[in-house]
Amino acid sequence: MASSTTPTETKCDVLIVGAGPAGLMLATWMAHCGINARIVDKRSTKIFSGQADGLQMRSLEILDSFGIADRAMKEANHMMEMCMWNPGEDGKIRRSDRVPDMPVGISRFLQIVLHQGRIERFFLDNIKKYSKDTLHVERAVLPESLDIAEDLCEDHSADTYPLTVKLRYLTEEEATPAQSNGSTVQDGLFRSNMAEDDTDDLIRKSREKQGTTEIVKAKYMVGCDGAHSWTRRQLGFQLEGEPTDYIWGVLDIVPITDFPDIRMRCAVHSASSGSMMVIPRENKLVRLYIQLTEIKPDASGRADRSKITPSTIISAAQKIISPYNLTYEYCDWFTAYQIGQRVGTNFDYKNRVFLAGDAVHTHSPKAGQGMNVSMQDAYNLGWKLGLVVKGIAQPSILQTYQTERRKIAQDLIDFDHRFSRLFSGRPAKDVLDESGVSMKEFKEAFLKGNLFASGLSVDYGASQLVAKPTDNITNGNTDTEQVTTKEDLSTIKLGMRFPSHQVLNQSSALPVPFQSRLKSDGRFRIIVFAGNVVSSPQSAVLRSFTDKLAASSFLKKYLYSAIDILTCHSAPRRDVELLRDFPDVLHPFDPKLGWDYEGVYVDDESYHEGYGDAYKKYNVNREKGCVVVTRPDQYVGFVGPLDGNEAWDKVETYFKGILVGE
Repeated sequence: MASSTTPTETKCDVLIVGAGPAGLMLATWMAHCGINARIVDKRSTKIFSGQADGLQMRSLEILDSFGIADRAMKEANHMMEMCMWNPGEDGKIRRSDRVPDMPVGISRFLQIVLHQGRIERFFLDNIKKYSKDTLHVERAVLPESLDIAEDLCEDHSADTYPLTVKLRYLTEEEATPAQSNGSTVQDGLFRSNMAEDDTDDLIRKSREKQGTTEIVKAKYMVGCDGAHSWTRRQLGFQLEGEPTDYIWGVLDIVPITDFPDIRMRCAVHSASSGSMMVIPRENKLVRLYIQLTEIKPDASGRADRSKITPSTIISAAQKIISPYNLTYEYCDWFTAYQIGQRVGTNFDYKNRVFLAGDAVHTHSPKAGQGMNVSMQDAYNLGWKLGLVVKGIAQPSILQTYQTERRKIAQDLIDFDHRFSRLFSGRPAKDVLDESGVSMKEFKEAFLKGNLFASGLSVDYGASQLVAKPTDNITNGNTDTEQVTTKEDLSTIKLGMRFPSHQVLNQSSALPVPFQSRLKSDGRFRIIVFAGNVVSSPQSAVLRSFTDKLAASSFLKKYLYSAIDILTCHSAPRRDVELLRDFPDVLHPFDPKLGWDYEGVYVDDESYHEGYGDAYKKYNVNREKGCVVVTRPDQYVGFVGPLDGNEAWDKVETYFKGILVGE
C-alpha cells in the first residue's frame, strides 16, 4: 500500500469483489486453475454466525468436486422430513402431513444445514491449499472507482488489461459494522435487504482521513458484492422487480419447547398470527423464520429496523406456535428481511465485468436457494474465466454465462414468488374462502418445487458448449459448425449435470460414484462408454475411436491437461485386463508414475456395495456404448455414438468450437 496521493499500481487477471459464498466459490476456481486473481471484501472479518444455512444436493455435488463436501457433511444437520402444521376447525395448529424433505434417489447427497461461516471456512482452507497461499481474502478493502477501456474489451490477448480499479483500504473500525439496539446477540440486520448500503459512506469517511489506496489493472472483474452491489451500480445495471409488504424475522436459538417436531423441517401456518418455518440446525440450534405481521413498511416502503429485536421476533413465534410453548436461553443470531423478488437486467458488461449471486438476483430465504444459486453462478463462470485467461478456451464462451445463468435466476424468482406468497398468506378457512391460501395448493407447490430447489433441474440451452439440436445457436460462437447429438443413445441429458451411478474401478474393484471422478480441476472429460469390450467387433470399434483420439493434431496439446478421459465398459470385470484390453490412450503411461489405474471403470457387481447397474440407469446400450463429453462444471456438452465414420469427427468438431487452435 502507498499513501492516497501516490497509489501503487498492480496487475491481476481476475479481480473478485465480495468474499461471500459466490466470491469464495469463484476464488476456489481461480486457485484450482492457477489463475493470478485477487479477492477483496469491505468487511473486516468473515461470517462467524448466522446468514445462509442450507446446502442443497447440487451444491454438495459441487463441493465434493473440490474436495470439501465431507467436512460439511460431518458438521451439518441432515434434513430428512418436512412436516406441515395447519389450523383445524377450532383454530389450533395440528400436524397435517409428512413428506420427504427432498425427492428420493435423485442424488448421492441429501439436503443439509450448516451456517454460512463454516462453508466460507471450508472454501478459505481449500483456496489456501490449492493456491499455495498466494490467494487470500483482502479484508477491509473495497473498490472506489472503475474505469473501462472500451477499445480494449474485444482484445483478450495476454497483455491486455482493460479494467482500472481504484481500491481503498479501510481501518478496522471503519470495516466493522455497528450492531443495532445495543444487543449482545450477533445481529445480521446490517446485511439485510432492509438496511441501506453503507459503501459510499465508508469511502467518504476514508477519504476524509486520507486513507490509503491502490490502482489495480485487471483483465476481468466479478462483482459478488450482494444486493447493494457497488459493481452493478458502476455499470448502470438495475434489478427488476418489487418488494412485498411481508416482513420476516429470523432467529437462531437453542429452543426450549414442547412442540413435537422441533427437530424436523416444518411449515407452520397459524389461523390468524402468520406463518413460521422451522429449520433444525447443527449444535442443537434451530432456525426460525417468523412472519412479523405487526410490523409494516412505512410510506417509503421500508420497515423500522429499530422495532425488530430477538424479543419481538420470539413473541411473534409464540403466537404462531400456540398452544405449544416456545422460549430460549441462548440466541446465536438474528435478522429480518422484507420479501421481494428481483433479477438483474444484465449479468455482464462486454464479457469483462460480471455479476454473480445477490448482485443479480434477490429473493426470500425460505426457498433455501440464496447461497446455493449464488455459488452455482460462480461455479458456472469460474472455469470459463480460468480457461480463457490461460489461453485454452475461446473468449466467446464467456457469452454463455449470462444466457445460462439469467434463465436460472428468472426461474428462481418465479418459483420464489409463488412459494413465498403461499407461505405468507392466511390459510383458507374452507373451500369457499377465496382470499385464503389452500393448504393443499401449498403442499403441491412444495413438492413440485423440491426438484427445482435441489438444484438438479438446471438445464442449459444450446450453445458452443452444449450441443443440443437447434436451428439457431442462441449464444456462444456462431462461426463454427453446430454439433448435435442423437437423443436415443442414453438418458444422460445435454445441458444437465452428469448424473451419478455406482461403477467399479477395473484395476482395484473399488466401487465409486461415477460423478465423483469429475473433479473441478478445469478439465473437460471425454467419457467413453466402451460397451462389451470382450466382443471382438466392439473391441475393434473402441480401438478405431481411440486411435483417432490419440492421432488428433488439434487435441494433442490439450489431452490430459485440459481434457481428461474416463472409460466405463460393461463386460464382466474378471474377463478383462486393463493393459491387454484397453488402448494406452485410456490409461496413459508415465515414466515416473507408471500406468494410470484411475481412468477405466466397469459396470459390474461390487463385493460389498452390490450392483450399480449403471448402463441400465444411464440407458446406454451394453453392447455398443456411446461417448459423452462433460464440461469442467460436470454439465453434459455432447453425446454421440462410439461407432461410425463420423463418431470421432463430431467429438473433435465440438472441441474445435470451444478450444483455441494452433
